Amino acid sequence: MASSSSPPVPALQNGDRLSRHEFEQRYEAMPDVKTAELIEGTVYMPSPVHFQSHSEPHSAVIGWLVAYAAATPHVSVGDNATIRLDLDNEPQPDALLRIDADCGGQSRISTDDYIEGPPELVAEVAHSSAAYDLHDKKRAYRRNGVQEYVVWQIEESRLDWFVLEGGEYLTLSPDGEGLLRSQSFHGLVLDVEALLGGDLSGVLAAVQAETGMKRHQAFVEQLAAG
Repeated sequence: MASSSSPPVPALQNGDRLSRHEFEQRYEAMPDVKTAELIEGTVYMPSPVHFQSHSEPHSAVIGWLVAYAAATPHVSVGDNATIRLDLDNEPQPDALLRIDADCGGQSRISTDDYIEGPPELVAEVAHSSAAYDLHDKKRAYRRNGVQEYVVWQIEESRLDWFVLEGGEYLTLSPDGEGLLRSQSFHGLVLDVEALLGGDLSGVLAAVQAETGMKRHQAFVEQLAAG
């Protein structure tokens, strides 16, 4: 009599070409794998994480976004959360900031606890400008309507903040105070010089100053009104 048992699920491999369903099935069957992404139908599995070139700057970005979210009800931060963008893209970005769906946000939380749809802001820590964060992944985020995309390129000591306008990503420029200002989240500012210089206290101080301003409070009231 033939066995009725299901064949084993194949392991994920870097470079595999898969549908989103196949990717999720294989990813869930490998609980030891903590980070894997499907970008434009191709599987990416990052190498072990180094401290100064990824873990430390990643933590700084999370701290920056947490400081803002702590002062902004109905906004939440994600760290390495899986996002179901479309049938060919399921990224796991270093950080994201999203508005709750019942307050007008673009994304929602699925019944199995994944993000579905584009968060308003995504941030990635990339080794260099050659990384897929600035190529295939950037195109996927743009096409799916991620409103703002922040990429910190460690090797070049450079940060780019892209804003979606007319279906294209345009590079955000600093204001007269040298700050980058979010267009989706009023009060979210970034002192890039402080961030690149390792001055996390300066980064947080800039956010804390802005979240006490009237424009930010008006944004909070707007979110609360749905």
